[in-house]
Amino acid sequence: MLWAARASGFFSAAMLMVVLSPSLQSFPPAEAIRSSQFDSHVRFPGQIAGGARGLPFRRAPSFRNAADCGNSTGIGTGGNVCDPSLVHIAITLDEGYLRGSVAAVHSVVQHAVCPESVFFHFLVSDPSLGDLVRAVFPQLRFKVYYLDPARVRGLISSSVRQALEEPLNYARNYLADLLEPCVRRVIYLDSDLVLVDDVAKLWRTDLAGRTVGAPEYCHANFSKYLTTRFWSEERFAGTFAGRRPCYFNTGVMVLDLARWRRAGYTRRIERWMEIQRSAEGRIYELGSLPPFLLVFAGHVAPIEHRWNQHGLGGDNVHGSCRDLHPGPVSLLHWSGSGKPWARLGAGRAVPAGRALGALRPVRARRRGAVP
Repeated sequence: MLWAARASGFFSAAMLMVVLSPSLQSFPPAEAIRSSQFDSHVRFPGQIAGGARGLPFRRAPSFRNAADCGNSTGIGTGGNVCDPSLVHIAITLDEGYLRGSVAAVHSVVQHAVCPESVFFHFLVSDPSLGDLVRAVFPQLRFKVYYLDPARVRGLISSSVRQALEEPLNYARNYLADLLEPCVRRVIYLDSDLVLVDDVAKLWRTDLAGRTVGAPEYCHANFSKYLTTRFWSEERFAGTFAGRRPCYFNTGVMVLDLARWRRAGYTRRIERWMEIQRSAEGRIYELGSLPPFLLVFAGHVAPIEHRWNQHGLGGDNVHGSCRDLHPGPVSLLHWSGSGKPWARLGAGRAVPAGRALGALRPVRARRRGAVP
């Protein structure tokens, strides 16, 4: 089918575009954005231990607002986080996913019409990672928030993949506590995705009084995320009485933090995690997803599927590739175990010529999403 062929091309293009090799690649930005050329290489700070030491990144270009965005104040690290005109994005930073995080940030500012009006909230367990962000994105508006691993480690249960057991994987549970009270709405993004559309469109999502907005997949087998014990005990199975629960992926969400704080949803999520860890046995599988499903499924404001073309990393065991869902694309998400930077490292990348060729329609459309 035509859509499948085109989607496959865009998938290939994104793999090249998003820092899947250690160096950030440069492509002309949207017409509304003026950018300089990359001017130097930035090395991962030497004091950070582990496999990421010495990874080269290129300094990002200076993205500017379009004329109709108005004046933006407080450019650079910090600024007025309470500015009501800002678009707030939360994303985690950790050593193993650095290339994915840098790629995600770059894709946001590259495709935003008003990139200077985007404020990033980076959730870390190592505060020094903020130095890397500052070096790669000198003009980025951001703040670093420390999540103490001890806060969540005792609530985490084993999963099918070790990465799903990392404390930062649960950072989304604590956004309402970590971010300033004046931040009333935030877009949460995983570290293994890229945008090919203006994030302001996602920001303007009407949540219709809901706390969470996300693409829903009501055709998916919702029951498989919960164990036989859960479904066999009425006190658990009755959780969904009066609502029609649908699967949604927590890697892309629009959150009403004001409503979250009033309802105390962090504690509700933690309560399910405590039940999961009890001596009576497990009630769900996987990692941080099921508690979100238990609390919010059936009460989610639906968002177009174009904003989370997920599953591109395949399953959680083998990482086998999957095709895109039918329809337009605004965000590509490599959820699953097959991360694109790992595939490049293993020599399984798509040839650059094909990827660049597929990318040209994105550049030609400028502000629009991938058709």
